[in-house]
Parts: sequence; C-alpha cells; structure tokens
Amino acid sequence: METNSMKGVNTLRYSDIFLAMYFDNGRSCLHRNHSHVLVYMYSGELEIKERGQTTKLHKGDCAFIRKDFSVQLIKQGYKGEQFKAIFLMFTTRFLRNFYSRLNKNNLPENARRNEISLYKLPSNRPDIASLFESMTPYLDSGIQPTDEVLNLKMTEGMYVLLNTDQNLYASLFDFADPWKIDIMDFMEQNYMNDFSLEEMANYTGRSLATFKRDFKKVSSLTPQKWIVHRRLEAAYALIQSGKQNISDICFHVGFKNLSHFSKAYKSMYGCSPTNSLQSAGIHL
Repeated sequence: METNSMKGVNTLRYSDIFLAMYFDNGRSCLHRNHSHVLVYMYSGELEIKERGQTTKLHKGDCAFIRKDFSVQLIKQGYKGEQFKAIFLMFTTRFLRNFYSRLNKNNLPENARRNEISLYKLPSNRPDIASLFESMTPYLDSGIQPTDEVLNLKMTEGMYVLLNTDQNLYASLFDFADPWKIDIMDFMEQNYMNDFSLEEMANYTGRSLATFKRDFKKVSSLTPQKWIVHRRLEAAYALIQSGKQNISDICFHVGFKNLSHFSKAYKSMYGCSPTNSLQSAGIHL
C-alpha cells in the first residue's frame, strides 16, 4: 500500500489497481487517463473532458472511462464537500488474466468498440451500490485490503461493466482479436502527441513486437517516420489555409523544435515553411 498526503490531497493506492482519493473543497487535481477505470463518486465533483465534451460526476455517480490519453480528469470539491472517490484501475495484466478464464464460446460476436471513451452507468443499480459500499472502509488509510479482497472487488467491477453493455467486451479486451484497436485509426487521432513506441503499443492493445509487426502490414514507413510524415502533411494544410503563423503551426502539429520542423519540411516539400507560405500568397 502507498499512502500519500501532499498539500491536503490524500491518496491510497494498492497494487496499482485500487486508488482512493480525497481532498478538501477548493482544491483540484488534473490528470490524463492511462488505464481503463471504473470510478465511483462518494462526494465532490469529477469533471471529465473527452473529445470536446464535458461531463460532470457527483455523489452516487459511477462511470467507466476507457484508457485514452486524450481524456482529462479534473477532481475538485463541490458545494462544501471534499472530493472523495474510488478508482478501480484495470491493468493489462489483470484484464489478460480475467480474459483467459472466460468461456470464449460465450463471448458476444457482435460486440463493437465504442468511439467514446466515457460510459456513465445507470444510477441506483444494486450491484454498483453493493460493490462500492463494501469498499467504503478502505477510504480509511489504516485499513488495508488483502490481495484476495482486491481481486474479488476488481472481478465484481468487471462484471458490473460486462453486465451493462456487451460492447464493453470489445473496449476492455481490445488486446484480443477481433477487438484489437485499429492501428491507423489510433495513429490518425494521436500523431500530434508525443508517444513512445511502447506507449503506442500499449494504447492499441498490443505488445511492442506485435505493434511493430502489425504496423508493417499497413505502412512501408516505421511508426516514427510515419508520424513525422503525417505531421508535415498537417503542417502543409495549415500553411495553405493561412490561419496560423509558422511557429504556431510547428508546435500545433507536434514538433518540439522550429529548426527541426523547417528542415524536415524542406526535405519533404522542397522549400522552407516560410517560402511555402509566401508561395501561397499569404502574409501573416
């Protein structure tokens, strides 16, 4: 168990799968979502920003948040009550172990991975209330759940999700065919982000070796070169639109260095970004 208390923010973490968090009103905490999560709100407010949409969770609300780097979570007090919530974080190891025990003959054939990364569960479900009421004692930092209890609660959380919508099979077990995340869809949505190869593999539900092998099936470029190529294409389109200056475009598409951006752009298009802008008859 890890217990942290910093500037009034208290967190209890067990085995990387269970996180209890509470802090006073007036404080906030922002982070991005690196794991599949089932969250239950005891009090306070959780603001979730996902693909331009904002959803707010309050006392008694429960939601599934898919592993997605683009999702932002803002935790804060609400109406004088401290933020208090429990997060069940479904690691890849736990999910693979759970999946290995499922009867594959009973898997839903028509399950499809939803594009949205947030799924708010119906209110007042007995299975949800029972699960999280039984976990309330663990908000006390002096009480530590055993590994057996943790596994039981994680398993209960899994069945809460799977009994909610069969499409969640495809989201939770996206490391398994035919629910593996489409590589090019992921790359198109995330080429501006600064991901390592290991992170790209993880987010698409693959091992690093499998990611490299699958990528070769869809592109003659390496993932790193594909990203640079795609960023330059996006930069070219923005330059032609004349809506941003060169410096803004450079950082907007994901480059960290203006000199590197200019050199790569000239190598691909035969002229500098500035000359390209001038050739388009645009003066910013």
